[in-house]
Amino acid sequence: MDIENMKAFVSVAELKSISAAASKLNHLQSNMTAKIKKIENHYNQELFIRNSKGVTLTKDGEKLYHQFKKILFVWEETENVMIQHDEKIRVGTMISMGGTQISPALNKLYQTYPDLSVTLKTGSTEYIESQILLGKIDLAYTIGSLKNNNIKYKKVAIEEMVVIGQGINRSTIFEDYISEKNLLVLSDNCLYLSILQNMYSNFNITQGEIIEVGDPESLLQFAMMGMGISLVSKRIARKYNFEQYLDVPSPFRFVDLYLITRLNHEFTPIERQFIELTNTIDEMEINN
Repeated sequence: MDIENMKAFVSVAELKSISAAASKLNHLQSNMTAKIKKIENHYNQELFIRNSKGVTLTKDGEKLYHQFKKILFVWEETENVMIQHDEKIRVGTMISMGGTQISPALNKLYQTYPDLSVTLKTGSTEYIESQILLGKIDLAYTIGSLKNNNIKYKKVAIEEMVVIGQGINRSTIFEDYISEKNLLVLSDNCLYLSILQNMYSNFNITQGEIIEVGDPESLLQFAMMGMGISLVSKRIARKYNFEQYLDVPSPFRFVDLYLITRLNHEFTPIERQFIELTNTIDEMEINN
């Protein structure tokens, strides 16, 4: 048993696909299959159920997955201690996400590194990408991308969008509801604003005034009060206990979430721990 085999197992478990995990880790699919087989032979247990769509973990596989995640976290911590990297992380995120996406991961890192130095930038996709290029931050999560040749983009999730506001119920008709409603946004550079405006244009209906709100939590409160409508991810709507929301019609329903870095940036062990923790917490939220 070695670290590379553990990483292979965890990737297959998270991606639910041997071929996708092989692509992610730059392995041949046959090599990835051999690694998984080696682990199953080591424990003399079936750890994955194979099906036409890919693979899923067995109950024994789920136990091993959680154990391997713990081991890999400690491994990255060991790498950081022995290589003596600075205990710092410089990260950015969209205003719409605020700290909700990354604060649980940072909290866990603080437990491991009490002297951790954190730089956090929030803003529009354009602003965050500029901070990456200027070297002010080293990695960031953005919704959408500007496709800059000096930035490395890795799609890590797809966010499903919903409209929130007052008075939504099961019989609410989307186009009728949003007609002439004020738009609650975080800034006039917000990607969500452009999506909303494209929807109004597509359905040929009139929008109300654009109201800029200073922070995500205030935006959600104003939507609850009936001051206007806002576009948020379904994950955020559920997190803040919005019981009723409107599913956004295609082709506006889904947006890509990217992890971005400078083109030649090499992740430090702490950064890798942060990314893994963020991924794990997101999976827990989705499953709940």
